[in-house]
Amino acid sequence: MHNRRAALAAIAGAASLALTLSACGSGQTSEGSPKGGTIGIAMPTQSSERWIIDGKSMVEDLKAKGYESKLVYGENDPDTQVSQIENLIKQGVDALIIAAIDNKSLNGVLQQAADAHIPVISYDRLILGTKNVDYYVSFDNDQVGRLQASYIINKLDLDHGKGPYNIELFAGSPDDNNTKYFFDGAMHLLQPYLDNKQLVVQSGQTALNQVTTLRWDGPTAQKRMNGILTRSYRSKKVDAVLSPYDGISIGILSALKSDGYGSGSKPFPVITGQDAELPSVKSIIAGQQSQTVYKDVRQLAQAASDMVVDILNKKPLQINNRYGYNNGVKTVPAYLLQPTSVDKANYKLVLVVSGFYTAAELK
Repeated sequence: MHNRRAALAAIAGAASLALTLSACGSGQTSEGSPKGGTIGIAMPTQSSERWIIDGKSMVEDLKAKGYESKLVYGENDPDTQVSQIENLIKQGVDALIIAAIDNKSLNGVLQQAADAHIPVISYDRLILGTKNVDYYVSFDNDQVGRLQASYIINKLDLDHGKGPYNIELFAGSPDDNNTKYFFDGAMHLLQPYLDNKQLVVQSGQTALNQVTTLRWDGPTAQKRMNGILTRSYRSKKVDAVLSPYDGISIGILSALKSDGYGSGSKPFPVITGQDAELPSVKSIIAGQQSQTVYKDVRQLAQAASDMVVDILNKKPLQINNRYGYNNGVKTVPAYLLQPTSVDKANYKLVLVVSGFYTAAELK
């Protein structure tokens, strides 16, 4: 893992709108057994470090199992992703692993996959509105939101009646099915404190459709936070921000810094996040962002590669959630991993000891 950052930088440097990487190798496993086949992997974007790690990890895992990979990045353009998946189908891949950019835009292309008898694994984001998705592999998305909300509740000591505190709510992209799970998980715990007025949303924006952030974009979140501060906090201060993702958290922090937060008289609010991206972990260490939810995407990538190999070899699959994820057409059997809350107190144990980051990378 010590050379991981350099490898990721090399991948990112070779980026193009329809980047394709192949992990061809020798076509042999270490035991010398013959190669299995070719797996198409469609990831959303290289603008987020985590998707680079996901893609690279899957390519490496599949290569070790004797499978070739074709890895593409759609750079957050749904039409590009559809075209890339069409090309993978035409190239005759044996299976598809897809992290959707727009989870409702793939119905047509996945019918092409079904017609070609290509199994489809929905990766991290559940693909909606089609019967042609076979399995789902992700983290426990509801638990992500609960970890974020629990952190706010504990830091503000709401369980002991403290308050009232001002909180603002942010959610992920409206076209990502995970957005609803993250937000609902958090609000399940926060709503009682909103109801009893220990938490107050001065902007009045509390419904999911009022707080989403298209494409999980940091500058979009920054612009919205700027507006909220201007309209609702001229004589008040923000005590907490529910942020679903590190890139959004960084945008929120930029708006807060512009408004004078970070000084002794105006400390940063409690700010959550997700994905343990390097800039946010450094921000946590520096006392700015408060928390992130770590999801070891290396494990998620391994779970997806294990699943696709089992499918192609007609072996029993590891499924631990059969009924929790309905995509509007069918209930998609899922394998879920557990996330971990990370802050300044435990980041070394969780992120450095595990090898996800080196101590030098966090300086």
